Amino acid sequence: MSVPPPPDLVALRLLVDVADGASLTTAARSQGFTQQAASARVAALERRLGVTLLERSTRGATPTSTGRVVAGWALDALGAADRLTASLATLRADAQLAVRIAASMTVAEHLVPRWLVSWRAERAAAGDLAPDVTLTATNSAGVVDAVRRGDADLGVLETPSVPADLDARTIGHDELVLVVAPEHPWATLRGPLPAAELAATPLTSRERGSGTRLAYEQALARLDPPLTASVPAAELPTGAAIRLTVATGGAPAVLSRLATADDLEAGRLVEVPVADVDLVRPLTLVRRRGTALTGAAREWALHVMRVQGTLPGV
Repeated sequence: MSVPPPPDLVALRLLVDVADGASLTTAARSQGFTQQAASARVAALERRLGVTLLERSTRGATPTSTGRVVAGWALDALGAADRLTASLATLRADAQLAVRIAASMTVAEHLVPRWLVSWRAERAAAGDLAPDVTLTATNSAGVVDAVRRGDADLGVLETPSVPADLDARTIGHDELVLVVAPEHPWATLRGPLPAAELAATPLTSRERGSGTRLAYEQALARLDPPLTASVPAAELPTGAAIRLTVATGGAPAVLSRLATADDLEAGRLVEVPVADVDLVRPLTLVRRRGTALTGAAREWALHVMRVQGTLPGV
């Protein structure tokens, strides 16, 4: 009996991203597709499996119950495919065409894909080979550890402070926003929320070591008098899980504007202004101190700085 070919891994990855709370547009962008192309890939998978995976409406696409089951099954397959891809990359002899990047979760989800797509396009236009890129998405503490160990050539952090043993260059800024469900009492406030009330409220939060959580806690600590953030109502491992929790009635959250843009536009979340708290944080490119960047790592760093409008000087 012949074995049928495996399902489209790209379509499965899009389905997993949507099941994790991303819009189809955001999921498509992270894979380097247009929304129309991504929808067509998923539709082809649906025809092949004979089931409906996504419910499509004018408000976007959401996974069906069957879609959520398939997304759960797909995680192991996608993980195995990623490990195989990374292992095969180690066979490549030309290390000058390889770069290992570690990035904080928000940056890895919303910015690094854009930078990689534009870099690959730039190299293709010049007739150069596509580089091998290994991206590790983790929290900010994990990025620092990866760079220190030499497991990553470059790291991208979203925290206000950088350890002194790393060389750092600010490449941009990101704004944190307080978000609630439309039914939350804060959604209809007539003015900004007092900082003390925010600090006293348990939030839905990332784990310790997260750059988003640290930036929020440090913003409160810089006030006069300084404030201490309340113990979180819940700690969740991803921004997508936090957004879904908040949108379905969970405790408020402080998240990146990059991560909440789709939900705010669709009305699934509401932004709440906060009085007197500076929630803007730097985005920082880091490397091991005293380590010279060469080959693809240097080229990628320069490309990111050009895209971000910062001066080169790696």
